[in-house]
Amino acid sequence: MEHSTQGARDRSAAPAGLRSPAFRLLLLATLTSFSGYILLLPIVPLWATEGGVGEFGAGTTTAVFMLTTVLTQLAMPWLLDHGGYRWTFTAGALLLGLPAPLLLLSNDLGPVIAISAVRGIGFGMITVIGAALSVRLVPAHQIGRAAAYYGVAIGIPNLVFLSVGVWMALNLGFETVFWMATVIPLIGAVATVLLWRIAGDGLAGATVAGPKAGNGSAAADRTRIWALLSGPLLIMLALSLSSSVVLTFLSIPLSATPLVASAALLGYGAMTVAGRWLAGNLSDRRGRPTLALPAVVLGAAGIGLTAIAVWPSQGGWDGPSPAGAALTVVGASLFGAAFGAAQNDTLVTMFRRAGPRRQGTASAVWNIGFDAGTGAGSIGLGVIAQLAGFGPAFLTTAILTACCLPLAAQLGRVASTVE
Repeated sequence: MEHSTQGARDRSAAPAGLRSPAFRLLLLATLTSFSGYILLLPIVPLWATEGGVGEFGAGTTTAVFMLTTVLTQLAMPWLLDHGGYRWTFTAGALLLGLPAPLLLLSNDLGPVIAISAVRGIGFGMITVIGAALSVRLVPAHQIGRAAAYYGVAIGIPNLVFLSVGVWMALNLGFETVFWMATVIPLIGAVATVLLWRIAGDGLAGATVAGPKAGNGSAAADRTRIWALLSGPLLIMLALSLSSSVVLTFLSIPLSATPLVASAALLGYGAMTVAGRWLAGNLSDRRGRPTLALPAVVLGAAGIGLTAIAVWPSQGGWDGPSPAGAALTVVGASLFGAAFGAAQNDTLVTMFRRAGPRRQGTASAVWNIGFDAGTGAGSIGLGVIAQLAGFGPAFLTTAILTACCLPLAAQLGRVASTVE
């Protein structure tokens, strides 16, 4: 009887695979929760502006959102190690969605910042738990594709809502968008409840299973983990900085040619999803991440081409020439493909290096690199753009990306985990 009980426990903890109902529910929860996030990303600053807040105040709403996101991500490894796998996605989806209609009560800066702070906590939860569950729900040989599917579930809302949301707010009203940003994440919360009814307690119990980390102190163990994760973390930071200049500033020098700006951002978004998909499939096929080095080369080249295209944008520039417009779209698309591939390879590398017991830590570190790089890039590169122009700002990110070449060359070599 004891052997039978133990076998049942082992089966309940076993990963189910890419086609399992549990993994599909995770993708649904990710798709809907990130839709609630991306839908309001450009809308909340616009809502604050409608209330008479200036550009700096409007930007503060996003900055506070990202600050609470990163602070929450820092706490997530502890939460996951203390039973948080079961409830954090559901709680995060609720915290992200339920406060959205409260924005209708006031568009004064204080209330908007407070609501943004609460929503940032929810977003910090879902980013870490979602990535961690994407690999916990599959066997080891499917980790690359699992991360790719998860990335596609994140990328689709970006393609659909990043521009459509603004149109909806201006044409259908802010109330419609705020209620959509409530209802859609609630679907994700329900999906995660169903996920755990299917996955059972075995998946949650596996988070702390396994031997203790080495014979040294906890501090020494954390040092070893950070040493293993530092390379992919720096790559994510650099490319996230570069992505922030594309998302935040590319449309400004192209304001006289909105079709070029739209085409460049669409190419960036679509190729990011494609790059992540390709990297995940190749990673599983070859047994290790393989696209980090070509991704960094392609990323530096793509952002460099974009820098050349927007370099003359100082002064009375009224848009790029036809050749410059093509260069902008090609450069942004190339960088998008590179960024997507780098996202997947750095995430898979972190999971493999950290080992099964520390997947929560690996997910938190990766997400911190992504979000901190995005936030810091929007501020730091904005200063460069204001002082020197958009061309130098883009060129700076190309140089930062190229500096990651040595790290990318070693990404697939160090695959050992700390058990």
